[in-house]
Amino acid sequence: MQNFIYLFSGLYARTAQFLKTGLTLFLAGLFITPSHGHAQSLMHPITQINDVKSQINKKSEPVYSAYKQLIMLADSLLLTNHHAVEDFSVPGFYSDKEGQRAMAKKLHADAFAAYCTALAYTLNGDQKYASKALYFINSWATINKKYSDFDGPVVLSYAGAGLMIAAELLKNDPLWTKNDRDHFKTWTVKVYQKATHFLRERPNNIADWSRFANLLSANFLDDQKELSFTIALIKADLFEKIAADGHLIEEVKRGEKGLWYTYFSLAPLTASMWCIYNATGENLFAAKKDGKSIKQAIDYLYYYNQHPTEWPWFKNPDVDIPDRTAGVWPSNLFEAMKDIYRTPEFDSYLSIYRPMVYKKNHFAWTFPTLMPAHLHPDNTTK
Repeated sequence: MQNFIYLFSGLYARTAQFLKTGLTLFLAGLFITPSHGHAQSLMHPITQINDVKSQINKKSEPVYSAYKQLIMLADSLLLTNHHAVEDFSVPGFYSDKEGQRAMAKKLHADAFAAYCTALAYTLNGDQKYASKALYFINSWATINKKYSDFDGPVVLSYAGAGLMIAAELLKNDPLWTKNDRDHFKTWTVKVYQKATHFLRERPNNIADWSRFANLLSANFLDDQKELSFTIALIKADLFEKIAADGHLIEEVKRGEKGLWYTYFSLAPLTASMWCIYNATGENLFAAKKDGKSIKQAIDYLYYYNQHPTEWPWFKNPDVDIPDRTAGVWPSNLFEAMKDIYRTPEFDSYLSIYRPMVYKKNHFAWTFPTLMPAHLHPDNTTK
């Protein structure tokens, strides 16, 4: 019952928001045209890849240690089998936690394996990693035909992003046959985008993940219309999510999970902004409206993650337990943002977690130490 109460609460307000957003999208869609020369991968553009390769060759830290960590993980995945299912049926978390986790793990385990091995191949050219990444990608493309149950589309959005990033990295590689690539394109449209389109006009983190997924899938499909529409959708309500003091209005409502859901919204939102920057050159990281900005929301999360007993929305909110094997939120987000916002004050917190990999169940900032996000010198947030 809790699932349905949360899903339909505020329906009247969302209807008004829908109408407002629709007008904004119509107007924005007339003018937004992403560059036709955008990078093959929105999450990992060629400039980033070349810079990381150079740092690896020089054994520059902390990138070199992060690269060795990646290869160790990729090697450990070479003998693993896929978990693809015909019907990705995921029950609601609040009605069946164990069932939800068990089915979700099938996708996020395979998505991480595909992403990890695809990135290893991208950085060192060893075909054994590409072959393994394609094994996972092709398995889901040929076996999975649909999603169902309450959390099916939600989990597909945030866990499936790892598969999509892997597919972006390998999109033009000759090792991926045209027939297999076409199967994945069909899966992207009929399963993945079907799920993400269903969710992308919600007011909370669910929409943030589906929109991020839409950017990745649109880029993979070379669908400029879909890319433009999604960018307009993200920009239309960007500042309506943020309160004057920096808290995320929808996410702090989640009781003891308020800190988690604040992170779980900012992760895909900032990843989407990074993708938009790489697709169009537009820097939403520096955008402000009525004194509100994404940097303000990040700083708000940073402070209360350091001082959870002061969190004003719930007594003793949940915080992550340090786990170097799976990663710790929101350290991965701050690691990704430190170069964009040039925040050396984050280093004392982040240094104990490096090199950083986040592989628990969603894929936005998964390899932030290895793949640092830099803006061009003439497009700074300072």
